[in-house]
Parts: sequence; C-alpha cells; structure tokens
Amino acid sequence: MTRWLLKTVAADGAAYGDFVWPLEVGAEVTAPDWSDAPKCGGGLHGLLDGRGDGALLDWSPDAVWLVAEVPADAHLVDLDGKVKVDWCVVAHVGDQVSATGFLADQGVVDGVVGAHVVAGHRGVATAGNHGTATAGNYGIATAGNHGTATAGNGGTATAGDYGTATAGYGGTATAGYGGTATAGYGGTATAGYCGTATAGNDGTVILARWDSQLRRRRWVVGEVGIGIKADTPYRCEDGRLVEVER
Repeated sequence: MTRWLLKTVAADGAAYGDFVWPLEVGAEVTAPDWSDAPKCGGGLHGLLDGRGDGALLDWSPDAVWLVAEVPADAHLVDLDGKVKVDWCVVAHVGDQVSATGFLADQGVVDGVVGAHVVAGHRGVATAGNHGTATAGNYGIATAGNHGTATAGNGGTATAGDYGTATAGYGGTATAGYGGTATAGYGGTATAGYCGTATAGNDGTVILARWDSQLRRRRWVVGEVGIGIKADTPYRCEDGRLVEVER
C-alpha cells in the first residue's frame, strides 16, 4: 500500500531548519541529516496519509501544500502527531483544497487534516483542523478546530473551537468555545463559552457559563416556547439567556 506524506512549506519551498523542498512533481527529496531516533529533527517531517496534528501545518493563505509519496524502502519513524522519513518523492504541489483532493483521489479520505469532505445519504463526513465536513440526511459531520460541520435532517453536527455546527430537522448541533450551533425543529443546540445557540420549534438551547463562586462550568438551558423563541440566536450573559440582535 502506498503511503503519503502531507506537509506545508513557504511559497519558495522553505521549511523548518532552512531546508528547501523542491516544488516539482517527481522530484526526489532526501533528508541531509537523517536519524532514526524517535524525536524531531533528522528527517523529512509531515503527516502520514494526511492524518495527525493539524496544528503542525501552516494555514496561512500563501502556504504551499505538498503531498509526497513514501517509497516502500524508505525509513519511517512515528512521532507525536506526525512522522519523519529519510526520503520521498514529490507527488503533488498545490494548496489545501488540491492537496487533500489529491489524497482523496488516491483513496485516502477518513481523518485527512484540512479535507473538505462530503458524504451522501446516511453518510459520515469528518474533517480535521480548519476543515469543512458536510453529511447528507441522517449523516454525522465532524469538523476540527475552526471547522464547519453541516449535517442533514436528523443528523448530528459537531465542530471544534470557534467552529460552526448546523444540523437539520431533529438534529443535534454542538460547537466549541466561541462557536455557533444551530439545530432544526425539535433539535438541541449546544455551544461553549462565548458561543451562540439557535434551535427550531420545540427545540432546546444549551449554553455554557463559568460560575466564579463554585469555580466550575455550568449550563444554562432554554426550551423553545418556554421563555425563548424559535429560530432566534441566544448567548449567555450573567447566567441567563439573552437574545442576540441580528
């Protein structure tokens, strides 16, 4: 099975430690300081098959996203959230969308960092940091930090910190700190601190707050039709739900 290395570099190919990657497809890249010690340094670093710690990638608009093939005879060392290899071959040069799309074309989809994943009816879509996941009816969509997750009717959408989660009719939407959660009719919308939650008819809004006296997180719950309105965003202020002006 072919293995792939996903990494980001500067516009001129420069990476950590002043090493410059060639930006031509087919170019062979060899680590000049290779070491098989299980620690950073001494190799070519990246995310194996696009999976791992997305915080290690460069998310700036001018970053170049590379996908390199890891040959069968290459040495590979697993590190925390990434790997390093002694040599590889550049297979794709582009941006976030094209690089993750290239991996998808190779059959590498699940868990790829930064991927825009779309699943059909009853499907499951998962994207990593800064990714976008969209699932069809009855699907489950999960996006990482800063991601956007959208699930169809009856689905469940979960987005990480600062993310936006939207679930359809009867769905459940959960967003992290500062996020926005929107659920349809009868659904439940849950958002973390500084978040905003909106629920449809017969739905429920749940927002987190910090209780300074008890020194713990607590939840403020509102039921549509009993104190709060449908299709209306709310945030938590002083332990109560406050309608957000639009």
